[in-house]
Amino acid sequence: MALPQKWLFTPGDGAVPPALTGREDEQAVLSRCLDQLGAGVSPPHNVVLVGPRGNGKTVLLRWFEDACRDASVAVARLAPSRIRTAKALAESLLPAAGLRRLLPSKFGISGMAKAEWATAPGSERALADRLAARCARRPLALLLDEAHTLNVDVGQLLLNVVQEVRGMAPLLLVLAGTPRLPAHFNEMDASFWDRLGEGLLGIGRLSAAAARQALEQPMAAHGTSIEKDALDAVVAHSQRYAYFLQLWGDALWRRRWSTSADRLRMPDVQAARETVTGQVADYYQRRYRELEASDLLEAALATARLYQGDAERGATDQDLAVALADAGIRESDRLPAREALHGLGYIWCPPGQSPPVLWNAGIPSLMRHVLEQAVP
Repeated sequence: MALPQKWLFTPGDGAVPPALTGREDEQAVLSRCLDQLGAGVSPPHNVVLVGPRGNGKTVLLRWFEDACRDASVAVARLAPSRIRTAKALAESLLPAAGLRRLLPSKFGISGMAKAEWATAPGSERALADRLAARCARRPLALLLDEAHTLNVDVGQLLLNVVQEVRGMAPLLLVLAGTPRLPAHFNEMDASFWDRLGEGLLGIGRLSAAAARQALEQPMAAHGTSIEKDALDAVVAHSQRYAYFLQLWGDALWRRRWSTSADRLRMPDVQAARETVTGQVADYYQRRYRELEASDLLEAALATARLYQGDAERGATDQDLAVALADAGIRESDRLPAREALHGLGYIWCPPGQSPPVLWNAGIPSLMRHVLEQAVP
């Protein structure tokens, strides 16, 4: 068996998994956008992937990046940590290798440096013109992960330039971020969300069927099956959370590698459980400390009690308000607390719902962990 098969699952690194399941609708939206780019026109909307951490937003970005390259559409990956200034943004959008072809001769490299040009007065207009020239040569997809951490001033410039260029040449902006992303980008341009249409994609936990396929399909492709009761136990423990599924897949595949068994059974799940449980506990401790550092433990406990009887329930705004009030949280603090918990993905309100809008537990077992930690 070749070495890559030994590590069939790669949890936590954002790599496209061996079976990307349960994201068919999102892939269809991105594929339509790619078809339009390939035809030389800007799609009618940009795309935003928003959802709690660990559900596969980075994976979808990487899948789309590969699809763009297969379609001969240029891709530029932007990292918020590397574009903290207008100069850095300009350098990312217009790499030095292509600048000489885009700048008029009077702006040659030996004259005004591109960094000076990019930050000169009126540079937003100049940046838009040069980026449009780049996109006219070859359609471009801009991919920005962790967009909720983007500098506000740089984000405002990026949105303005992208909006301008999209009317002149084929360009698509794809953003990915946590549920705090809409509030963060509203500081830059509140109308941005009104122009998304079907491009606003909520990325939450998988369905039970997709969770099973995420484990079954890659194993089957390598001649290994998993018994139904064993698979059901794994899916239940994973909470259908993509990151946990990859942890389970990795642990089970290592078990299969060490035993040379071509069929995984409940004893194999029990043998792998200790490893996975330890990894999940470490993850939850980090999340617990995050809540603690954000002064949100009291609100997190109140919310966890609301979902305690039915972890899969949907809660209304009023349900959450009552739960926070019963915990003694002041009225003026309830909405900020709810939005902060949402920003961290502790609770999750998927976009595109018809009224009544319902809030889900980000990961139900995380709430159980918070309750257990609160017990003296």
